[in-house]
Amino acid sequence: MPDTAHFLDRIFSPDHFSKEELALIRSQYTQVHFKKQDYLLREGRTAQHYWFVERGFIRSFAIDTRGNDISTNFYTTGNIAIDWPSFFLRSPTRENMQALTDCTCWQLGFERFQSLFHSIERFREQGRTTLVGSYFELKNRSISMIADPAKDRYKRLLEEKPHILQNVSLKQIATYLGITDTSLSRIRKELAQEQ
Repeated sequence: MPDTAHFLDRIFSPDHFSKEELALIRSQYTQVHFKKQDYLLREGRTAQHYWFVERGFIRSFAIDTRGNDISTNFYTTGNIAIDWPSFFLRSPTRENMQALTDCTCWQLGFERFQSLFHSIERFREQGRTTLVGSYFELKNRSISMIADPAKDRYKRLLEEKPHILQNVSLKQIATYLGITDTSLSRIRKELAQEQ
């Protein structure tokens, strides 16, 4: 239990929850391990869980009309890996989630989430705050894809997830940025020359 408490206490601060609430929250999460290339979620299935990432990298991606896989997000330490619509609306997902490295995560299922959501007010508020934050992140990314140069999008990604280059292929990064591998190579070369 010490490992559980240590990691989950970073997510659920003891300053905001009583000891009893923290004990209940911790008891509902299960530590799970995924090997590199394991799928956490496959297109067409309904998300039964979400995961807090303790260690590792996860990628979500969708298949476009030409059959190419396009990265939609990357998750690493401290992130919540979740398909919000599938999890909450109980509908089949259009995305896949796959471990890019060996991963350690803390998993919570839908029924356990519902129980905590309805019994602990602060858990409910933290969940709403996380959902709103995810919405703003998605909105900002949508606008950025339209209004910002690819170079700026790449620099922002490196700032937000600095270990991405060691764990994610350049092709996957390029699809996330909405550019070709060649364009990403050119951007990387320009940035190297600027330093």
